[in-house]
Amino acid sequence: MSSLRQTLLTLANRLLETLPEPAPSIDWQDTLGARWVHDRANMGHLRALKPRLDQTFEGLIGVDQQASQFKANLELFLKGLPANATLLWGARGTGKSSMVRAALTAYHERGLRIVEVEKAHLGDLPAIVEQVRSEPFQFLIYCDDLTFEDGEREYSGLKTVLDGTLEEFGSNILVVCTSNRRHLVSEPMSDNQHATVVNGEIHQGDAIEERVSLSDRFGLWLSFYPYPQEIYIAIVKHWYDELGGDLQLPEFSEAMAVEANRFAIGRGGRGGRVARQFVIDWMAKQLLEARD
Repeated sequence: MSSLRQTLLTLANRLLETLPEPAPSIDWQDTLGARWVHDRANMGHLRALKPRLDQTFEGLIGVDQQASQFKANLELFLKGLPANATLLWGARGTGKSSMVRAALTAYHERGLRIVEVEKAHLGDLPAIVEQVRSEPFQFLIYCDDLTFEDGEREYSGLKTVLDGTLEEFGSNILVVCTSNRRHLVSEPMSDNQHATVVNGEIHQGDAIEERVSLSDRFGLWLSFYPYPQEIYIAIVKHWYDELGGDLQLPEFSEAMAVEANRFAIGRGGRGGRVARQFVIDWMAKQLLEARD
C-alpha cells in the first residue's frame, strides 16, 4: 500500500511540475495597460504592459473632428455616465490606433486603463471583463485591426459584451475597436443573392443582417480617410521635427516634400505611419552620407 501511495505522490509531483506558473496579479495603480494572452496550457490571463506615453491628440494631424468626438465620448465614460462603444474604421495608417494611444496619454491620470485583446481571444471577453469590472479604474477593452473573414465566428463573443457593456458588465468597461471595414465582416457576393423585395422594400438576407447587427452595436462610428497631399506633408513635417530634433538636420525643403510623396506612392498610399517611416528612412540616409 505504501508503495502505491509513493507512486501516486511521484506522479502527482511530476504533474504539478508540468503546470504553468500562476499569472502574477496586476497592480492597476502602477499598470496602465495589459494584454490578454494564453499560456502553454491555453489558459488566458492578463499580462502587464509598459506603454509609451508619447502619442498625444495634438500630434494627430488631419483628424481633428474624429478626435473631438472620440474625446467627448471618453469624457462621458470617465465621469461614469453612459458612453458608446466605439468603432474607428477606415484606411490603414490614418491614425486609428494612434488615437487610442493618445487617449491613454491624455487620461491615464484620471484612471483610464487599456486591455488589449486579439481577435482570436474574443471568446474570452466575459472572463476578461470579470477580472477588471470591480477595479476602481475605467477600462477600454481594445481590439486592433478587427476584421472577420466569411465563416469566422469569433465575433459572437464581442456581440455578447457589446450587448451588455453597461447593464451586465458594469459602467467601467468600454469597448473600442479599429478596423479597415465599417461592417467588420467580409461581404461575399453570394450574400446579396438572398435579398428579396417585398412591397417595394429591400429585405437583406440573414448573413447581411447579422453582419450589420454587429456594427450597429457600436454607438459611435468614426471614419478615417486617406490624407490629401497637403495633410500628408504636414504630418511628415511634424515627424521631421519630432524625430530629428537632436540631429541638427537642415530645414524641411520642397525637395524633401517631393521625396516624401514618392515614398508614399511606393507604399501604396499616404498616411501617418508612412509619413513617419519616410522621415526615419530619410534620416538614416543622411547619417550614412555624413559618414561618407
